[in-house]
Amino acid sequence: MCGIVGIYHLQREITPSQAILKKMADTIVYRGPDDEGYHIDKGLGFGFRRLSIIDLGGGHQPISNEDSTVMLICNGEIYNYKELRRNLQLDGHLFKTDCDIEVLVHLYEEVGENLLKELNGQFAFAIFDQKRERLLLGRDHVGIAPLFYTVVDNTLIFASEIKAILQHPAVQREVDLTGLDQMLTFPGLISPRTMFKNIHALKPGHYLLVENGKLSVREYWDLSYPTSDHINYQLSETDALEMLDEQLRKAVNYRLNADVPVGFYLSGGLDSSLIASLIHALSPGEHRHSFSIGFAQQEIDERRYQRMMVEQVKSQHHETVFDWRAISERLPAIIYHAESPLKESYNTCSLALSQLVHQHDIRVVLTGEGADELFAGYVGYRFDQQRQGEEESTDLDELLAQELQEKLWSDGQFFYEKNYHSFKDTKTALYSQALVDQFDQFDCIQRPLVDKSKLQGRHALHKRSYLDFKFRLSDHLLADHGDRVAYANSVEARYPFLDVNVIATAQKLPPNLLLNGMIEKYILKQLSVRYLPEAVIKREKFSFVAPGSPYLLQQNVPWINDLLSRERIQRDGYFNPETVERLKKIYGTPGFTLSQTFDDDLLMMVLTFNIFLDTFHLPRIGS
Repeated sequence: MCGIVGIYHLQREITPSQAILKKMADTIVYRGPDDEGYHIDKGLGFGFRRLSIIDLGGGHQPISNEDSTVMLICNGEIYNYKELRRNLQLDGHLFKTDCDIEVLVHLYEEVGENLLKELNGQFAFAIFDQKRERLLLGRDHVGIAPLFYTVVDNTLIFASEIKAILQHPAVQREVDLTGLDQMLTFPGLISPRTMFKNIHALKPGHYLLVENGKLSVREYWDLSYPTSDHINYQLSETDALEMLDEQLRKAVNYRLNADVPVGFYLSGGLDSSLIASLIHALSPGEHRHSFSIGFAQQEIDERRYQRMMVEQVKSQHHETVFDWRAISERLPAIIYHAESPLKESYNTCSLALSQLVHQHDIRVVLTGEGADELFAGYVGYRFDQQRQGEEESTDLDELLAQELQEKLWSDGQFFYEKNYHSFKDTKTALYSQALVDQFDQFDCIQRPLVDKSKLQGRHALHKRSYLDFKFRLSDHLLADHGDRVAYANSVEARYPFLDVNVIATAQKLPPNLLLNGMIEKYILKQLSVRYLPEAVIKREKFSFVAPGSPYLLQQNVPWINDLLSRERIQRDGYFNPETVERLKKIYGTPGFTLSQTFDDDLLMMVLTFNIFLDTFHLPRIGS
């Protein structure tokens, strides 16, 4: 994995500046500290920063085909590259390197943009076809690798991170108010929206094509569950276990391929423990490095289970104990890398964990992210089952909420996260009068969010899984909690549960094998019997949360108090000073806490938004 940047003049009349390209690439040097490369031609500029993982000596980019008419830069890993390479060599293609991403150049020569359907990996790439004067940008199926773009003055500017795009002198900095509203309303942003006006995220499973000076964005893949009447309830548990075991082992094996040492995260929970055991099963003679984080607070410390797994898989284990007092120290760095305000502080712990990996000179780690979204791991899946058979409400507020749910999800009875009808009152109380006056212009609920055809006629469990993928995983957990905090320390995270074939297997499983009675992740727990200690399988699910804004307020940190001062809130003009003062009084009461599973930490959003404004030098809107 690496960092890519590019400039493409849609009419091809201007040659991009290498100085600007280099400035863009240098801004994300932590994504690729080992090497850099550039390609500049009429109308086109590619820039690249490399983190060397496969073919350490030969993976220099940009990389081209045999006659240099197809040029590529790629941030990513193509896990099935060996199979693809063999077939391409049989078709007569000549390879210059042993690097995995070179297959993209030759596969594009064979099938054009349909190459995306052949790939198993995590990637964001740009391919320029000189003969056809055609530019193709592609992003992996679930959005592990980030890719952002904007069009200014008839010029397409793109990069792995927004801060690189901001280095282009033509790009203006302005807050996207709909992005802000998404952050308040949902777990995080939803592609293609970002926190920067007119800067877009290429959606997972999509590609962008520029041809004849025209730009179009198209879908090549989406998570798609069968309709309720096509669920295969005849699939036996035994067959399901064998399918899942085979695909997970293959996914882990793919992700162990590297020319540098590969380690893994170990939280002590089911998902990371299963990945650790599969790693050990596939490479029993290797004592790989494992990494975990512990806490002084016994009620959330998981080191007992972590050490149990270390003993089983014989890893060289490294742990760091996180002190809550470090949260405030790390908040500015987290916002810089997330390029967004946040609603929680636990990303600071993830940043400390990737720093531990970097300190031990490990560049690649496997993680258990993605299992909850695919295998019914959140409490909402159980709530859906409990709601089945409930009598319809006659309460007016609930009826209005159901009307909105029908509009959003094509199902008035399907409840996702919160009552969005009543939450509008919370948001308008928090926003300044200047924003309330224009709320209808940026209200995220009034804009398309997902492809509702993928929800219609689906089982409630599958609906929730689809929405968790769109609202929780891609632009939140894989972004500010995954890619950004790992690459901040030049570490690549890999996700076996998000392998395309594992996802395809999960899509085939009937709901009763995912949530059995009230047992979440049932099929994973059954599979884990083959690999894990009983104590890890049967332990109560642990939802890790870090202290939020009440803790920070009660610590009385001066710079945090300044960011939340009445004067600052009034001057910036985004939030209502009176509402913020009331929240400060409530949250600052000694002993006050929030349930981060069920309560929105509104003050954390205000605090991190103000850090975001300062970090990226964004304009204020005044009182």
